[in-house]
Amino acid sequence: QVQLVESGGGLVQPGGSLRLSCAASRIIFTRYTMGWYRQAPGKQRELVATITSGGTTNYVDSVKGRFTISRDNAKNTLYLQMNSLKPADTAVYYCNAELEVGALKTNYWGQGTQVTVSS
Repeated sequence: QVQLVESGGGLVQPGGSLRLSCAASRIIFTRYTMGWYRQAPGKQRELVATITSGGTTNYVDSVKGRFTISRDNAKNTLYLQMNSLKPADTAVYYCNAELEVGALKTNYWGQGTQVTVSS
């Protein structure tokens, strides 16, 4: 079955950086729009950033200028470079793969990786 495996989370001080990775297997990676979502305790899961198969990116306003999403299609891997981290960025970060063909939308999710920003 499809696997999305996140890594790179951890504890970092405010102002620090982390790089998340998501390794995808058993999908045709280049066909999927890939994204990062996050869920903080007591809050709904929210979109952080997406990147299409053609490389077009989209970010939630709160991370613009601080986070960068990228993909390496040769390695079937998605990345999220997070700089200038704030305590408000603390959440479980999830990798998502989405394919939309006509009216049919297919979504896959990773298991999540914890990011904690605290001094």
